Amino acid sequence: MPTFAMPVRGATDQAPRILSLWQGSWIAALAVGVIVWGLIVWAIVAFRRRSGETDLPPQTRYNLPIEVFYTAVPFIIIAVFFYFTARDEDLILRTSANPDHKIVVTGVQWAWQFTYASDGGAMTTGTPGKPPTLVLPEGESVKFLLDSDDVIHSFWVPAFLFKLDVIPGQRNTFEITPTKQGEFKGKCAELCGQDHARMLFNVKVMSPSEFDTYVADLKERNESGSAQ
Repeated sequence: MPTFAMPVRGATDQAPRILSLWQGSWIAALAVGVIVWGLIVWAIVAFRRRSGETDLPPQTRYNLPIEVFYTAVPFIIIAVFFYFTARDEDLILRTSANPDHKIVVTGVQWAWQFTYASDGGAMTTGTPGKPPTLVLPEGESVKFLLDSDDVIHSFWVPAFLFKLDVIPGQRNTFEITPTKQGEFKGKCAELCGQDHARMLFNVKVMSPSEFDTYVADLKERNESGSAQ
């Protein structure tokens, strides 16, 4: 099935559900569009003024069945959209009590800090001119805990097909399992001040053994003061 302008199919276990919701929304919108466009074309052709006609066509008002129809159908469409969106949102935002890893994401004007809370507290911090790298293990669940030290930010990795606001005083959480190794881009998706456009980070998904080695090395560099 086409992705309908979605740039990627996703690199997490949650991505297929998000992509499916996106595709379903587009299919429903196109179906409604085709029906509406068809009715418009039909009305233009069927009720056009013929050659030689000078009188106005009959003026029909207050057709109760039609009015009920075009009032009820939009409500039904909205209800269906709401149901599937609410259902998928609930499933996507569920987190487990014991994920394989916990990472605290701290947003600050205008950089990111990643703390591997369940892996010894290793930490990496970026600057507007030097984006940090968020390293994740393939095939293992990761719970993200989002904090902000100043204003509202938004944690967004396009390859995850997901973003979530980072709000001062309110810890938002979500959980994913990376399913594809590789390097991806991340950014702040909430206008947060002068250097918002430079509030970037990189994401690198690697094997669990490589992840363990990376975190251990990062912790050593933290302790020696050689890592940001």
